[in-house]
Amino acid sequence: MQHVKIPQDRIGVLIGEGGETMREIEAAAEVRLDIDSENGSVAVETVGDPVLGLKGPEIVRAIGRGFAPEDALRLLEDDMMLFDVVDIDAASRNKNDMKRKKGRLIGEGGRTRELMEELTGADVVIYGSTLGVIGAPQEVDAVRTAAEMLLDGAPHGAVYSFLEEKHNEMKHKGMEYHRFPGGQS
Repeated sequence: MQHVKIPQDRIGVLIGEGGETMREIEAAAEVRLDIDSENGSVAVETVGDPVLGLKGPEIVRAIGRGFAPEDALRLLEDDMMLFDVVDIDAASRNKNDMKRKKGRLIGEGGRTRELMEELTGADVVIYGSTLGVIGAPQEVDAVRTAAEMLLDGAPHGAVYSFLEEKHNEMKHKGMEYHRFPGGQS
């Protein structure tokens, strides 16, 4: 059994209307969730497939970090799906610096965050003092690098170029990987 602590304001999202979301997570990840709505503590107990059960705490953690339940459940799509968190607070000197860096990650009208999603294929959420990412390893890695570049003060243009380069790289690898093997004898 694992214990995960999530913010108070995310407990309702984890439980869902009439416990619907909680039951969906329990069924999909083959776990049992024991939610303490007083302190935000969630006990995650594996009741079925232990490999699926390992993803249970990650799903709860992802919802706690601002992801919608359906996005968090993407972690079950594939063994390679990852959930990663970039701590904005750790890269900041003070409250104002944190606000500024968070603003850089979000971008004007949310455009920078959207571009991170579009160009990598990962889901990106900025909540509280963290940036959360769900995706395949190379997608998560590209978003983490882009976020760190922005936190270090790199110009947005340079970060967008990096993301486009990664996008083309991933697209090219995908094409090679899925090439039709037949046809030549």
